Amino acid sequence: GNDRTVFMSEVFYRKWRPRRLDQVVGQESVARTIRNAVSQDRVAHAYLFTGARGVGKTSMARILAKALNCPEVKDGIPCNTCEICSGISAGNDVDVLEIDGASNRGIDDIRLLRSNVNVMSMRSEFKIYIIDEVHMLTKEAFNALLKTLEEPPPNVKFVFCTTEPNKVPETILSRCQRFDFSTIATANIVGRLSQIAEAEQVDVAPAALELVARRAAGSMRDSQSLLDQLLAFGGEQVTADDVHHLFGTAADERLVSLVDAMIGRRRDSLLTQLDAALVEGVQLDELINQLIHFVRDLMVIAAGANSVTLMGVADETRPQLERQAKEWGLATILAALQILAETKSRMFRASHSRALAELGLIRIAMLAELDDLREAIEELRSGRGMGAEHGERVAAAPAGATQATKRMGAAGTSTVPGTQKKTIVDSPTAADPPSTPKISLPKIEFRAGNESQLWAQVLLRISDAIRTQIQVISSVAISWPTRLD
Repeated sequence: GNDRTVFMSEVFYRKWRPRRLDQVVGQESVARTIRNAVSQDRVAHAYLFTGARGVGKTSMARILAKALNCPEVKDGIPCNTCEICSGISAGNDVDVLEIDGASNRGIDDIRLLRSNVNVMSMRSEFKIYIIDEVHMLTKEAFNALLKTLEEPPPNVKFVFCTTEPNKVPETILSRCQRFDFSTIATANIVGRLSQIAEAEQVDVAPAALELVARRAAGSMRDSQSLLDQLLAFGGEQVTADDVHHLFGTAADERLVSLVDAMIGRRRDSLLTQLDAALVEGVQLDELINQLIHFVRDLMVIAAGANSVTLMGVADETRPQLERQAKEWGLATILAALQILAETKSRMFRASHSRALAELGLIRIAMLAELDDLREAIEELRSGRGMGAEHGERVAAAPAGATQATKRMGAAGTSTVPGTQKKTIVDSPTAADPPSTPKISLPKIEFRAGNESQLWAQVLLRISDAIRTQIQVISSVAISWPTRLD
């Protein structure tokens, strides 16, 4: 009932926090090293635990503290039943001090720590300081801490936890044993969430658990918080639809259908499906995020990396993604991913985000209609002449092309190593039929230094639609030996 839901939401995360080494999912190598260090009496005086949020750093620090101070420890494994273990798990043991580096970051806080370091532990063998978010300490605070790390009392241990080890001074890093915690695989998160749901006596569909795990993006703590929220929303039975309704996401089938519309250039269907998704409660930001992950999965499949885990959809959807990746091709998939990333960036704090999203999707649906610049560049390399239509463009060059040419100026700075193969871009030959009037173009050598002139001729050869898209390019270069980038 309601009482159970409120009670569960208050204690859910603390209730399922790891208390044993085998419960810290995805960090088996770190757990094995910690256990061996304790059992062999080779514990360092300072440790640095680094990694993304919610991967078990603080939990591992507590388990290490229990392993060092538990009177019933066996082979590096604490009993988890004695008074000391219970106090450390609850975070209120007198000999294990947890300090928030974000709110206790000044030199005065560290001076207080230094003054208390030499005070003997109350009831345990070791006094242990766990400093979370240690990178938030000030420079002066780190300097004050340095002397204590150099010559710590024999009964004092330090465990530093941080998500940004690059902000920790080298002088501190060099005095710690460092352990990097990896993000947790989706399958491992699903397994742990399944155990929790079973213990809570709640029926959660496997598809729902996978959606929660994918959304957590490798963070076990985030996944447990999301599951807590989901159980409060869905009651005794939770389905994948409950997850979509709660988080405003679209089902895998909807994503497949949207991408099929892009591939088939069915712009009317694309906008209709987008509108239907929004009416059903899908959040626009969430949908764009899902499409980014979906197209990323297409890129992975098109690149042939079939063993890489999918991020956007369940693995059961892989056959459909393989079909779409084959139809679209890697080059188009890369362009689509770039457009989606650009759309996501432009939508940030925009008041017209829906229009931007629709613009991005329509641009993707039009990718197959764009001109291929490779043909124009190949003509420049081979020296083939331009027809009358191109000559007319020289006589009345569009303003956009002229401006782009001026912007190019001396932009090309790349050099071609070794002996350069020079290709001449020539005017029409005399062998051409005299009935077709042509305007001569200047001869341009295909070499470094002529990039701007070559690019100007490329702009004259393409359609107005594609020229509008690319004329804002700020620089071009010749890359070995006959390629214009």
